[in-house]
Amino acid sequence: MAGGLLGDEDQPLSEINVVPLVDVMLVLLVMFIIAAPVFAQALGVDLPRVEAPADAEPTVVTLVLHGDGRLLLDDVPVQREALAGLLEEYVGKEPRVVVRLGADASVPYQKVAELVSVVQHSGVERLAFATRNP
Repeated sequence: MAGGLLGDEDQPLSEINVVPLVDVMLVLLVMFIIAAPVFAQALGVDLPRVEAPADAEPTVVTLVLHGDGRLLLDDVPVQREALAGLLEEYVGKEPRVVVRLGADASVPYQKVAELVSVVQHSGVERLAFATRNP
């Protein structure tokens, strides 16, 4: 039988020798790394060709909330109550309109969150936050 460490020749070895298993796995891994690019090139697909109109740049509307509570929509002062109606008009003209929201650093987060809610409820699906690099 297998030889023991303490000289007991009759006892079987209780550990599994994993060295041959690791060697086989490494050989399989190397073969897979070599063969993978060959398989990728062998899957040639002839895709159909179509002509699509180029996507136009979406309309960007700038909404700015100042620290003193003033609200500007494309540099025009707006009342908070009239904002939803104006944004709905923009969405009616251009469904893919993007609202770029900028707020003064001194504005409380609650005010900005309320403004985001108004923008979302007016039908605008794309909202971007204006930031400045530090």
